[in-house]
Amino acid sequence: MSDPDDRRRLLESLADEFLRDYPRGARLLAVASPDPKRSAAFAEGLGEVLRGRGIAATVTAQGDRDEDALRTDVVAPSRASGADAVTIVSGITGLLAERVRGLWHFSVWLIDGDEVPHTAATALVDLTDPGHPTRRLADYCAVPPSYLS
Repeated sequence: MSDPDDRRRLLESLADEFLRDYPRGARLLAVASPDPKRSAAFAEGLGEVLRGRGIAATVTAQGDRDEDALRTDVVAPSRASGADAVTIVSGITGLLAERVRGLWHFSVWLIDGDEVPHTAATALVDLTDPGHPTRRLADYCAVPPSYLS
């Protein structure tokens, strides 16, 4: 049975951590997984939590944007605005690629089943049981070198 309170508590906890480390300014947050629909749904939930706290938060999809397009279309306008706001970008593994991951203040990697954790993410969230999502702490010493990215 699904428990919306479990999901809400997890989203609140991620928002707490993010806002503790990045309390103001133009902030960028990435939510990524192998499945763009999964990322988009989770990013929307995180956006709702932030907006519920009175924070201007928008969610945009990575779509087919490569690194240059992300910088031009998403990052540059967010930073140039100087607004006290959060831009959440949802997408796939490319959001945490080596040349792109430095764009984000905070990143969330969503895991389902036996998917491999992305070692560059700030937070790992296990959605294997969608009714009871959990925060996963990865032991990076145990991750085979071929999985590091």
